[in-house]
Amino acid sequence: MVVIRQYFNEMEALVARSVLEAHEVPAVVLRDDAGGMLPAMHILYPVRLAVRKQDAAEALRILDAPFDDSVSGDEGFIGPDATGSP
Repeated sequence: MVVIRQYFNEMEALVARSVLEAHEVPAVVLRDDAGGMLPAMHILYPVRLAVRKQDAAEALRILDAPFDDSVSGDEGFIGPDATGSP
């Protein structure tokens, strides 16, 4: 395993892990906060995101890619009408 990113916020690390796992790249979040009892430890010991060594380059490429917020496949979907029906 190799650490590819460090975060001061555990939620950011968990979101990054989810993005990688959605792209079929296994990842783990490593934190040293006494099992959640000392969350301020993140200041001294950031939360780390680690992947397998052979996946490191691909993981960084995925995380560094620009976010595409365009809607795909649901362009015609507007949502529920005023009555709450789709």
